[in-house]
Amino acid sequence: MPRQEETSAAAPRIHRLLPAAALPGGDLRIEGEGLAPRGSALPVVQFGEMNGPISVSSEHALMVRVPEGALSGSVQVRPAGGSNGVISNVLHVDIAVPISEELHPVANPVVDRQGNIYATFSGARGQSVPVSLFRIDTNYTVKPLTAAVLNPTGLALDREGTLFVSSRHEGSVYRVAVNGVAVTYAEGMGVATGLAFDAMENLYVGDRSGTIFKIDRERKTFVFATLEPSIAAYHLAFGPDHFLYVSGPTTSSFDTIWRISPQGVVEPFFRGLGRPQGLAFDREGRLYIAASLRGRRGIMRISPNREAELVISGYNLVGLAFAPGPAMILATGSSLFHLDWPAAGMTLPPEP
Repeated sequence: MPRQEETSAAAPRIHRLLPAAALPGGDLRIEGEGLAPRGSALPVVQFGEMNGPISVSSEHALMVRVPEGALSGSVQVRPAGGSNGVISNVLHVDIAVPISEELHPVANPVVDRQGNIYATFSGARGQSVPVSLFRIDTNYTVKPLTAAVLNPTGLALDREGTLFVSSRHEGSVYRVAVNGVAVTYAEGMGVATGLAFDAMENLYVGDRSGTIFKIDRERKTFVFATLEPSIAAYHLAFGPDHFLYVSGPTTSSFDTIWRISPQGVVEPFFRGLGRPQGLAFDREGRLYIAASLRGRRGIMRISPNREAELVISGYNLVGLAFAPGPAMILATGSSLFHLDWPAAGMTLPPEP
């Protein structure tokens, strides 16, 4: 619960933060009273000892950007033109901490049972880089894997913890051994992007040109469903209902999350997101997705009854993964972040 402090009558009052979690650089909406500017003077928002830049200020709300270097902790507001002794009550904000800033993820990272994180340096189409896959241990030490995968895109772990990687350049899926060596698992997947396992350990591959492939445990490949092509990638996740959920940004700013039955029947689940990308479910069956909604960017949470809200503010997010703690690993186009989070991620549902 937010901790309240004694304030003077002239001090602002802050009631809530929307959302109450962010990456550095993310925008927060602070709602309360006494938040208006005075002439050319704006209020001052303090994240601990650091001040955040304000873009909008009115009597009952303001928008502030989380400063680089800020840590989880207190948020307070000093009134515009106020003295140093006048300050608001305190609310708590959770701020993600950078893990690595030298990566190039284009989809979700994945986290194994031991808490190791796997991420990519994907590169531009056809770009060969010295190291394209990385394992980050529980001390957040980044270690390269020897697997030579060109343009690695989607990542998935099977029930045994074996890593699978798609190459959007080659249209192939690789299985990566413990020693880091990659062997071809499937080929001919078009522009292979998102990966996901179902409860029976069939592997699904999203070809962003419009096909979802299903690869059974005998490595036979089937066309599972067809969708509208994506300009970037398909991102896949199974829900507790055994349906496959798919996002893929198009040229529209009002994109759809698709829901595909075990029989391959496609239906819309949620409409109205901008550039939806990586997605994952928590244990309560709520869907989290990197996207924008009504002009705000970050991680959206969609309830089972299809109500969406921004729960983590941040720019350039491409994916997420739940980690032990519980915690969340957040991926931007160049970095990974750790954020303490109250909800745990969903494991594979039992066989239907």
